[in-house]
Amino acid sequence: MNNQRAQEIATSSTMAHVTFNGVPIYIQHVDTNTETARIYPLDQPHDEKEVPLHNLVEVSELYGTENAHMVCPAPQD
Repeated sequence: MNNQRAQEIATSSTMAHVTFNGVPIYIQHVDTNTETARIYPLDQPHDEKEVPLHNLVEVSELYGTENAHMVCPAPQD
């Protein structure tokens, strides 16, 4: 996850579906200098930890999958 999106999620009043190692988490704070986030698992709010942003995954609500990528075929001549 990039800095900007992590900050958007952390400051939003809407809950986003974000995971760390497959576990749903809450982002408390984002440190843009170190590219880390202070998080905790949704079911264990006392288990806070600092993790790299690149380890956070926002689950696509549209497709219900993690890291969904759309690939468009090249046009045929």
